[in-house]
Amino acid sequence: MKGKKLLFDRKSHALYSRPCKKEIQAKIALHYPEAERETIWEKVQRQYADFLFDWRTDLGGKRNFHNGVGGTYDCIAIMSYYTVCKAVTSFREIEEMEENLILPIFRRLRFVDCNKPFWRKLMYKAFVRAKGGCDKWHDYEMTVAPYENAKPIYYEFTSCPAAEFAIRHGLTDIMPALCNVDYASMELLHARLVRTTTCVDGCRCDYTICGDKDQYLKEHPEYRDEAGFRKNK
Repeated sequence: MKGKKLLFDRKSHALYSRPCKKEIQAKIALHYPEAERETIWEKVQRQYADFLFDWRTDLGGKRNFHNGVGGTYDCIAIMSYYTVCKAVTSFREIEEMEENLILPIFRRLRFVDCNKPFWRKLMYKAFVRAKGGCDKWHDYEMTVAPYENAKPIYYEFTSCPAAEFAIRHGLTDIMPALCNVDYASMELLHARLVRTTTCVDGCRCDYTICGDKDQYLKEHPEYRDEAGFRKNK
């Protein structure tokens, strides 16, 4: 089935991205014989439309930058795949799908070095701009702490549509696979993420960003919790 034929409110919602479609179809091809693949893909598409049927309508559709490649609607599409294909997929496979969507842009930015004040300040400005988009749509409620020289950048989300969606539909078990990419993306910028909680298992998702040579990292070692989230002490 072509995506344009899916029945959902396109004034309020967006279709999953083309890269996301390719990721899902590639995983379907790994697990199902050729004769079944189109049927499974159609089940995923219908699940996606069903999920959006009574979902919030204030996320801005294509106009919202958070709804681009790897954004909120791609997360919902991946959760649709997980719902239909749970018997054959795995946590690591879902994690890999999200990485394949998010990390290419960060690989093109490998010249960025968060250990250097110039790049750290530029990253801070990028987070402030992102907050402006969040304030416009009120999808992700974001707060950015004032910039301080030689100190890590700090911001947090107190509301996350993807987390809200997962909680509503009983899909929180797969959220770590979608959230852990935040760590991998920072590592490509000679940076590190330090996080202690998320919107799934707490009241906020905290982001402390420092250089990969920063002493701060030694004070907050990383671990994986029982759910699979990468976190720091």
